[in-house]
Amino acid sequence: MRTIFAKMKDITQKWYLIDADGKTLGRVAAKVVPILRGKQKPIYTPHLEVGDKIVVINAEKIRVTGKKMQQKIYYHHTGYPGGIKHENLAKRMQKKPTFPLEHAIKGMLPKGRLGRKLFRNVKVYAGSEHPHSAQMPEKLEI
Repeated sequence: MRTIFAKMKDITQKWYLIDADGKTLGRVAAKVVPILRGKQKPIYTPHLEVGDKIVVINAEKIRVTGKKMQQKIYYHHTGYPGGIKHENLAKRMQKKPTFPLEHAIKGMLPKGRLGRKLFRNVKVYAGSEHPHSAQMPEKLEI
């Protein structure tokens, strides 16, 4: 028996549309990542980009459970001594409503070149409008 690896000519990418209105943050991210990786396809190859492209709309209407809006903290460091900054989820959603979903998806992808390449295949939009109607994305229910 020989292991069969997907060739670049065998890979076809479809477009999917996911409406995140009223959905839980982590559950949406956990459904998006396997589709980006291509794990539902029979030609899945761990080191290749065999997944599909995804458009997520209404990211500003995503919900979280419990007190996460006030208690979930996002940290970043400026690079200077004492330069750690923090912000809770509610403030971050006001500034950039797509950030929490993008951050959750990026955290579930592999680290390195492949993960950065796969992250380019997801497009997250705060509202219900998106510029990818020409690709005719299939609506995907979560």
